[in-house]
Amino acid sequence: MPDSDLVSVALPVRDGAERLAGVIRSVLAQDHPHLELVISDNASTDRTEELCRDLAASEPRIVYHRHPENIGLLGNFRHAAQISRGAFVRWIGDDDRLDPACVSRALAEFARDERLILVTTGVAYTGPDGVARSAAYDGTGLDADDPVTRFAEMLRLLNESHLTIDPLYGLLRRGPATGIPRRNMLREDEVFAAKLALAGPWAHVPEVLAHRNWRLERISGVARRLGVPSWQSRLANTLQCRELLTWVRNAELTDDQRRRARAEVLKMYARRQRRTVAHRSRKLLSMVRLL
Repeated sequence: MPDSDLVSVALPVRDGAERLAGVIRSVLAQDHPHLELVISDNASTDRTEELCRDLAASEPRIVYHRHPENIGLLGNFRHAAQISRGAFVRWIGDDDRLDPACVSRALAEFARDERLILVTTGVAYTGPDGVARSAAYDGTGLDADDPVTRFAEMLRLLNESHLTIDPLYGLLRRGPATGIPRRNMLREDEVFAAKLALAGPWAHVPEVLAHRNWRLERISGVARRLGVPSWQSRLANTLQCRELLTWVRNAELTDDQRRRARAEVLKMYARRQRRTVAHRSRKLLSMVRLL
């Protein structure tokens, strides 16, 4: 049984020895006392293992596990949460940072509303230019009792700036964090976010309490990093929406809710296809001008 007062911060890593010191310090500096840091090392080839074993030997709140072989980015991400013991789980990247009150502010929201499965906070993203940026979320749909209202709001946000809200880096109840099925694919993080929206209400803490690094990456590069076939990058919109429709079909919804949810997926697909066509048209026009 999970420890009802324990918060697990799950840190998946591969070859992160040069980046880990800051994130580990920020996790251990949380003002919530009952906390563990679970490090899942995906067969690192640098000094990650040596560093983490030394830290775990001197700090009882650190749990370290090493995979002898690379199990993939998503596999390691999931494993870090699955081996944790807390009733609440929060993932963190190996070059991220949390403010000291990040966990306690999220827990206060859970204490106020027992319906909640997830609490997000404001996040500041530092780009390659070294500038930190954030955007306020002022919506209300994610705390609705109706699952399709939450689902529609999440799909809307997926077409907005990535600065607004990031459910993968919020504090989750253990059940949704470890029990919702996930499949390695492009935009799997967005699919998982939509599944979370159907699973239960969220709360959002508007203060910036977490910090992440951000770089724009071509979708073909993401495919290589995830280990998925390169052809998926050309059909990312279609595959994502097909995955969402499959989930909607099997979710515990009424017929009316299922119809409404399908309509929201199709609206998102149409928006993204229009955007893709416009992008390709601009690219083609630029090539023609060069002739």
